[in-house]
Amino acid sequence: MAPDVIHIPLHRLAHGRAGDKGDTANISVIAYREEIFPLLLEQVTEEKVREVFRYRKPTRVRRYALPKLCAMNFVLENMLDGGVNDSLNLDSHGKTLAFLLLELEVAAPKELAVLLDPIAAREAECLRR
Repeated sequence: MAPDVIHIPLHRLAHGRAGDKGDTANISVIAYREEIFPLLLEQVTEEKVREVFRYRKPTRVRRYALPKLCAMNFVLENMLDGGVNDSLNLDSHGKTLAFLLLELEVAAPKELAVLLDPIAAREAECLRR
């Protein structure tokens, strides 16, 4: 690992929401800070999301970037075992899938650490004034 890089779970950089429509799940990832969004675009890719959910065997994963919201929406097709009415899956709605995605590890520059710690961020803001 490079000394100027930290590896952190995605949930330290963003929050998420999940929903469903039939057998299709959608998961939104929303950056906590605008400065973090380019890093998320670079690292939270369709391929990585597909890998996180490989056990659910989605047939297609699409990412839609929403830069004005500093967010992304992932649409994962055919992974909810037929959907709410057809599935015996414990989470047939896919509501908890966002929590699983937010465990994805992201490599971030160490200077972003100040944005992750609210106390350090406030101290840095005070120093800028």
